[in-house]
Amino acid sequence: MSDRFQKAQFASIIGMVANVILAIIKGIGGVLGDSRALIADALHSASDVISSIAVLVGVRAAQKPPDSEHPYGHGKAENIATLIVSMLLIVVGFEILMDAVSAIWSNAKQSTHPLALYIVVFSIIVKEALFQYKNRLGKKIKSQAIIADAWHHRSDAISSVVALVGIGLAMIGDRYQISYLTYFDPIAGAIIAGIIMWMGFSLGKEAVRISLEIVLDEEETEKFNQTVKQVNGVKRIDSLHARSHGSYVIIDTKISVDPTITVDEGHAISARVKEILMNHFEEVHDVHVHVNPYYD
Repeated sequence: MSDRFQKAQFASIIGMVANVILAIIKGIGGVLGDSRALIADALHSASDVISSIAVLVGVRAAQKPPDSEHPYGHGKAENIATLIVSMLLIVVGFEILMDAVSAIWSNAKQSTHPLALYIVVFSIIVKEALFQYKNRLGKKIKSQAIIADAWHHRSDAISSVVALVGIGLAMIGDRYQISYLTYFDPIAGAIIAGIIMWMGFSLGKEAVRISLEIVLDEEETEKFNQTVKQVNGVKRIDSLHARSHGSYVIIDTKISVDPTITVDEGHAISARVKEILMNHFEEVHDVHVHVNPYYD
């Protein structure tokens, strides 16, 4: 088992445990405190549990070595996990939105208990800590699925802030008999739903972009070009394309060599190009080199 997978697995397990605890606490607090915003936030945390499971499955699948059906490896399994997370966010967000709109439309005023306020503050602290941890880890091990899961935690923290505002205004309205302020609890629930759906759309859009194998731009591939140019025997780089396969990169390049050398010598140069690229750059998992004869 790779060190990268162990770190991703550990992060996913921590996220799942924290989300289960928060979902239970928020759910109980939302019911006892009579807060639609907190109940919406509880559903968001529950969706995080499922997303963490999807991420864990995706990262595990990505560890499988290349085979006859997947010669470039299984790295895109992480992108599939990201898509699952994004679709889940959109569905959960829509359900929360419908419930909040229904409450506002039916003039269901809220009389929220202070317990809901304390739970939201606790949730904000926990979820922001989880975001910081997973986002840094995802960038370090180059895992799109872990980064997606980190932003899921951030969206939960943001939704908790919205819930905090909504619950606070509802409590003020209830205490000072300002009737319109009591509607801010379900309004906060609707805003939370919008945030959840927007996060889902953004993550899904990025996962699809990577799945379409868009090659890295010139600025990102310049380091590969400079490395290949230093290889003894390479007269010219005719082309170099690097494409993302989830957490790793595959490079296709065409190089020109002295036309008078033997086929064996040309093969040795291409092997050095592949070896140097894979040794110098951790994210490069495979290199395909085509050799051309060099002419001015």
